[in-house]
Amino acid sequence: MASFFRFFERGTNLRTEVIAGLTTFMTMAYIIFVNPAILGTEGTGLPVSGVFFATCIAAAAASIAMGVFANFPVALASGLGLNAVVAFTLILGQQLPWQTAMAAVIVEGVLVTILVLTNLREAVLNAIPLSLKFAIAVGIGLFIAFIGLKNGGIVVPDPVTYVKLGDFTQGPVLLAALGLALTLALVARGIRGGLILGILLTGLAGIIFGLLPLPGSVASFNFDTSTIGGGVLALPDVLRLSLVPIIFALFMTDFFDTMGTVIAVGQEAKLLDEEGRLPDAKRVLLVDSLAAVGGGAAGASSVTSYIESGSGVAEGGRTGLTSVVVGILFLLALPFAPIIEVIGRSISIPGPEGQDILVSPVTAPALIVVGFLMMTAVRFIPWDRSDEAIPAFLTILTLPLTFNISYGIGFGFISYVLIKLARGKPGEVHPLLYAVAILFALAFVAPALQGLFS
Repeated sequence: MASFFRFFERGTNLRTEVIAGLTTFMTMAYIIFVNPAILGTEGTGLPVSGVFFATCIAAAAASIAMGVFANFPVALASGLGLNAVVAFTLILGQQLPWQTAMAAVIVEGVLVTILVLTNLREAVLNAIPLSLKFAIAVGIGLFIAFIGLKNGGIVVPDPVTYVKLGDFTQGPVLLAALGLALTLALVARGIRGGLILGILLTGLAGIIFGLLPLPGSVASFNFDTSTIGGGVLALPDVLRLSLVPIIFALFMTDFFDTMGTVIAVGQEAKLLDEEGRLPDAKRVLLVDSLAAVGGGAAGASSVTSYIESGSGVAEGGRTGLTSVVVGILFLLALPFAPIIEVIGRSISIPGPEGQDILVSPVTAPALIVVGFLMMTAVRFIPWDRSDEAIPAFLTILTLPLTFNISYGIGFGFISYVLIKLARGKPGEVHPLLYAVAILFALAFVAPALQGLFS
């Protein structure tokens, strides 16, 4: 094992790698609660128990593959932001069956895989300005935080102002507020696993105050496999022109998030060469792209590299054994589906104008905190340069307010091209970006054109 993972070469040992794997798992295990909560949102048709099983299986397979085939200390699981696109844009927004939405994830993963195999990833990466990459991350962070506020009942719909403060006389809303305070305190104190610990403490408080039922059992081996393979069977349904912008948005989010994560973790682990490049990067990116395909096939949304892997690297993780340990821990979490179902439970409370709304008070705080963590990239945007800052601002603004990640990206790309042209700097825009901006513009005006010609 030591020679296979190259312990001596990288200055590590078995004990250090196991501890690093445990640390990484604790910092990213919130996804086994949050992914079912997002994908299992009322109206998607996806069962919470089925998404839980798919989440654990897909994360385990991808993390173990990363460790064995790429020997890199980064773990993978269903990506936040990507799962929001699937749930709220594709399924609830576009009214697609969940199987078709997962098929779109598979196609996106295949596209990334082709780019990796053909060495075109650098060309695509260079086409997108750095300011927009950061803006997309920030916008998705705000989007996820907004979903958390909505799921916690902290903000509710209003016919005049669109949104307003929720009713804090309702027990579930108070539970969400308590959970947010607990989770923020844990994260602010730098406690590893603060997100998952916050979820567990909030769930325990909900049971104590009678807002959540006790689980029927602690563990169960009756696994719900109903989501497995649904996306594969629906592949013929996703090959349509109207879904091209959505698939591209999934591709953009997945591809660039992965590149940033791999470089960041590689730098922290001191695995980059003198020119800042990661040796055998192609293997790492290939595993990541195939993981996206596997996540769609399993019904867990796109599986991607996790920046939380940096916590394990900080504990000394330097080899793929760290990732293998994380994968094994995801498998060990499988029997605890009854607890996951209670923690991810939605509760109906009275809403505006007499309409009931569903809230998920236990997992909502974690979404808000994850949104904060993603939003920290805002400091890297050059706000003193209007031709870079305005498109970034429009991306950040429109992404959460349209409740659609692809729309936010589209506004950013189109405005970037237009502003560069207005300032007489067409040469600063990569030719590929012109094509993408035109594609998004056509997607925006397509409904009007359809109405005109019909």
